[in-house]
Amino acid sequence: MSVRRIFSILLIAAMLLALVPTTAAQETVTIRVRCRAAPPTEDWRCNNFAEVEAEVEAALGIDLQLELIQDNLDWGPYKQEFQLSAEAGEAVDIILSGHEDIGAWSVAGFVIPLDDLIPNYPEFADVVPSLWDSMKGPDGKIYGIPQDAEARPLYFSKPLLSDLGWSDEEIEALPEKIMAGEFTFEDMLDTAQEAVELGVVEEGYGFWHRPRNGPDFLYFYYGMGGSVLDDEGNLVFDKQAALDVYNLFADARARGVMSGAHLGIEWPDWHTTVAPGEKVLFASGGTWFWGDWAVNYVADRGGEDYLWENIGAALIPAMKTGQPITLTHPLAYMISSSSKNVDVAMALLAAITTPEANNRHAIDSAHLGILNAQLASEEYQNARFLSLAHPMLDYTTFIPNHPNWGAWSEAYWAGIQSVESGELSPEAALDVVVNRLQNEIPGIIIR
Repeated sequence: MSVRRIFSILLIAAMLLALVPTTAAQETVTIRVRCRAAPPTEDWRCNNFAEVEAEVEAALGIDLQLELIQDNLDWGPYKQEFQLSAEAGEAVDIILSGHEDIGAWSVAGFVIPLDDLIPNYPEFADVVPSLWDSMKGPDGKIYGIPQDAEARPLYFSKPLLSDLGWSDEEIEALPEKIMAGEFTFEDMLDTAQEAVELGVVEEGYGFWHRPRNGPDFLYFYYGMGGSVLDDEGNLVFDKQAALDVYNLFADARARGVMSGAHLGIEWPDWHTTVAPGEKVLFASGGTWFWGDWAVNYVADRGGEDYLWENIGAALIPAMKTGQPITLTHPLAYMISSSSKNVDVAMALLAAITTPEANNRHAIDSAHLGILNAQLASEEYQNARFLSLAHPMLDYTTFIPNHPNWGAWSEAYWAGIQSVESGELSPEAALDVVVNRLQNEIPGIIIR
């Protein structure tokens, strides 16, 4: 072929290519998401974003690059990791954490308010209204999108109650009796003491709470009539309510119901001891324990079927207020002030705030739903444990979103530890806690 012929072909090809419409290069946007999740039951916390990546990418006309960072790091190091990166202006775009962190992180400027953005996404209109209250910072603005909800029930061993002489009918009726206020926390301690004295359980195994500090301990204080915030939003510490809590634990120790031996043990050891229902009569924990136990602790015994046969769940029995109680601790997705692509981050959050996405998480992990349509869905209603637990939300309480909540909580928890371990009397523990609060929280109101 001649040089002239080759040149003609190349010229024609170039002319034809010039006639083909060109497509503008898509903008590449990277969004980093950080989630804390216990595998495998809670993996949808971050994995749901991957399910909607293509949908959001197409809707926005961008090349979306998701970086999902998910592990089961302890909450303390997890939160510190975010705080340090936020201080450096290098935090992830979306951070998942407890709603109580909104208090400190909003004041520090680590996360941004979302009030002006939420109305742009119809998905958020279906969120259970009461959950928005837990997403607000001290300034009244919304800083989070609910990821899940839950309740903190009392679990009880059906075989051990049977060993005490309870009939099957009495065991199955216990949750209703607690809900009606007919079986109080004092009744629970009496039953646990009887189990210890009769050798049904070992001393110290009548009632176990979580082995380290957490939201759960607040419902004891609420149950004794305590308040955490006044009408102006100031932190409050009610000495009588706290003393009643410390006396409660001192009494449980004196009766052999508790011994403090489980304080500080690792969570896998705690679950291994409680989940089978063979050693501990009563235990308090979260609804998500149910899903975790079925998959990770009693799977070889029959999983959830084994739990239904051997473990019951109810509200925390009434204390001084006369009302049964629980606590809800919603987790929240927050957008960091480091994010350069807030609209993309919000589009992702809207895309996973759907009944389909949240049902995947709720049903697998035994968390409670966050959407009205989700609660009405057949899939959610057919989840037996969620149907049992969801009515507990009618009795729920929340942690305050206050910047100094962590200091309040740690001081109050130190009092429980010292009393339950036998280190201090309730009165001495109260004095130590009050002094600590006054030193660490300027302006706290001690009643």
